Order: sequence, then C-alpha cells, then structure tokens
Amino acid sequence: MKILCIGEMLIDFTPVSGMSNTYTANPGGAPANVAVSVARNGIKAGFLGKLGNDDFGKLLVNTLRKDGVEILLPDLTDKATTTLAFVTLDETGDRSFTFARKPGADMLLDKTDVEKIDLDEWDMVHAGSVSQSGESAERDAVLLALKKAKEKNKLVSFDLNYRDKIWSVTECQRECEKIFPLTDLLKISEEELVFAGGEENIPAFMKKYDITVLVLTLGGDGARIYYKDRTKDIAAMKAKVVDTTGAGDAYWGGFLSCLLKQGVKSIADISMDKLEKAGNYGAVSGGLCIQKPGGIPALPTEEEILKAING
Repeated sequence: MKILCIGEMLIDFTPVSGMSNTYTANPGGAPANVAVSVARNGIKAGFLGKLGNDDFGKLLVNTLRKDGVEILLPDLTDKATTTLAFVTLDETGDRSFTFARKPGADMLLDKTDVEKIDLDEWDMVHAGSVSQSGESAERDAVLLALKKAKEKNKLVSFDLNYRDKIWSVTECQRECEKIFPLTDLLKISEEELVFAGGEENIPAFMKKYDITVLVLTLGGDGARIYYKDRTKDIAAMKAKVVDTTGAGDAYWGGFLSCLLKQGVKSIADISMDKLEKAGNYGAVSGGLCIQKPGGIPALPTEEEILKAING
C-alpha cells in the first residue's frame, strides 16, 4: 500500500502563544502534510516536490526522513529558496496565511522530474491546487503526473486547498478544471463550494467531471461524503481548538490511509460503508491535530487515533 504525494513542502511560521510577533518554524505544506500523515498511519508514502538548498530545505528533508517518507527528489535546488508561509491565528484558532514565494523552490517542479518516476509502484497519487498556481512548468508537471496515474488506473486524489493570497478564484478555477476530470477522490472545504457551483450543485458537478467521491469538510460541523446518489454526514471529534493548521490534511491523510487498509485500490473497490469508516477515522485524526500547534508536528499517529477511537 503506497501513496505518492506531489506538490509543495514549506515552512509554516506559527505564532508562539503569549508572545506578540513571535513565530516558530514548523514544517508544513498540504501534500507533504498528507504524506507524513499517511506514513504515521502505517502506509508507505512518497513525496515529489522541490526544496531549496538552504537551512529550511535541509530541515524539511530531515522531517520527511524521520517519518520514513520516500523523497523522490532528494537533490536541493539553488534556483530558489524554500517557500515560507506566515500563519495568523484568530481567537478561535482558525488560520490565515501570508506567503514568501516569488518564486519558492516548490514552484520549480517540471516534467523531467515526473518522467523519472515509476508510477507502477504506487497505489494512489495525491496533489493539491497550490501546485497549479506556480510557473507553467510546475503546472504541467503535476498535470502530467496525474494523467499518467489515471492512464495506469491508479486512484487520483485532489485537494482543492484554495489560498486567496496566492491567486484568484478565476485563476484557480481555470487550472483545477484541467484536473477535475482526472480526479477520483476530491476534498473541498465549505469556503471552496464556489468551485463546485454551490453545495446544491455538487451532484451535477461530480457527474460533469466523473468524480467518484467528493468530501466536503465543514470544520467543527464535521464533513459530508458524496458518493453516487448518496450522502453521509460525519460528525467532527469534539476537541479544544489550539491551532487548525494541518487539520484538513490530517483528516485527508487518515481518510486515504483507512481506505487503502480496507483494500480500496480502484474505483470498483469503493463503497459507502468503507467511505463512512474512512470518514470517521479521518475525523478523529483531524480532531487530534487541532489540539496541538503547528502543521506536521501536530499530525497524529495510527496508535493515537486508534486509542481515541477505542477509548
């Protein structure tokens, strides 16, 4: 069981509690978060993305290695520095971002990097929209990887993960419309419903792009799974919110891991029962994540999740 995650890995500068204008550097980036989450759930994970040849890039490489994530591009680039994101938390623990990425190393992935990868050994390929906001070479590289995965009948997962400080809704929509037809498992948040034409339009949206499963995350209200003509609401885990950074990735890493552990390796293997189990597992993973500060440091392990589920 193996999941390849493609896209950005960066440094999240997270506010230090009780100290004004003071930040701590935490490893993050949505696809990298999912890769680490998957690895901590006992699934073999790989990461395909560019990191800068600087202290932050080296820190991120060590982070991936510590969790046993396979690094498919171990050579650090001198062409750009590692991308930085400064996180602002409101009184509820919800976050917003400011990016130092003009360009960042994550934007330098290209087709030659993808051509070197043997996709036959991976059961699932996951990516997010931030990768599509970069230079054309990076956009084409991620698109190529997902097309190759689809051709090989691998499951394709996509997280819309829109960031308004990076690009506009119109720009994001344009690039995502190239990826939606390749997507089997799509994750969107309540704030991203505009990309699906609103919640009432989700069934038509899924039919238009032949998306098998759509998971709508609703923050503290849980999530809603759409599959065929059915929906299933998944309750959120009740928890004190410290920091929501990485919560969606913790949810999705847990969700995808649970599907694979149930033998889901193709669309034909999917059922609502399996999706419900994965949804509940992901909800606990996300609930544990929000109780700690930071992105990757807060991602729970399989042991922690099972302990919370089983009491």
